Amino acid sequence: MFNFLINPNQFNKFVDIIFKPLVIIALITLSAGLMLVYLSPLDYQQGLTVKIMYIHVPSAWLALITYAIMTIYSIVGLAFKISFSFIINKAIAPIGAVFTILCLLSGSMWGKPMWGTWWVWDARLTSVAILLIIYLLIIFLNQTFENREVREKTIAIFILIGSVNLPIIKFSVDWWNTLHQPASVSKLSSPSIDISMLQPLLTMTLAFSMIGLIIAILRIKAEILLRKKYL
Repeated sequence: MFNFLINPNQFNKFVDIIFKPLVIIALITLSAGLMLVYLSPLDYQQGLTVKIMYIHVPSAWLALITYAIMTIYSIVGLAFKISFSFIINKAIAPIGAVFTILCLLSGSMWGKPMWGTWWVWDARLTSVAILLIIYLLIIFLNQTFENREVREKTIAIFILIGSVNLPIIKFSVDWWNTLHQPASVSKLSSPSIDISMLQPLLTMTLAFSMIGLIIAILRIKAEILLRKKYL
C-alpha cells in the first residue's frame, strides 16, 4: 500500500496522480492563511511584529520535520539497502536548509524589537544554527566522493549522527535558561496561544508543508531521472 514511499516507480505513479490537486489545495491553503494572518489581531506587547510568527514557527517546524524524515530514510537505507532512501535524502536536504535559513532570519527579525539584538548565543538559536551547518555539510558531501555508494552511506551515517541535535533543539528551552519562549502550541496541556492566532498559524504551517512537499516531489522526480541516466 505504501510502496511509493520506498519504490521510485511507484512514487512517480502516485505523485503524478496527486500533484495537480496538491498544487491547487496548496494555493487555496496559502491564500486562506495569508487572509487569516491579515485579519489576526496584533499583540498588546509586540504589536505588528507578532506576525513574523506566521513565517518563523512553520519554518522552524519544517526544518526539524525535514531532518527527521531524512533520519528515518537513512535508517531504512542503511538497514534494508533501499537506494530510494538516499535519493530522498539528497533531494530534500536543500529544502530543509532553506526552511532553517527562513527560521533563523525571521527569528532575528523578531528578536531585534523583542530582545534588542539580532542574535544571542541562546541555546535554541545556537542549536538551530548548528542544524543549518549540518544541512550545508550534507549538501556539500553530496557533491563529493566519486563512488556513489560510499557517498550515500557516508551521508546517511552523518545524518544519523546529526539527528542527536533534534531533541536538543526541541527541549533546549526546557533544559536551559533561554531568552526563547517555551512551547505555546505543541505542549501536552492546552495551547496558551489564543485561537485567533492559532488558526492562522496552523493554516500557514499547513500551507508551508504543502509547498515544501510540492518542491520535494519535483526534486525527487528530477533525482530519479538523474539516477536512471547514470545507471
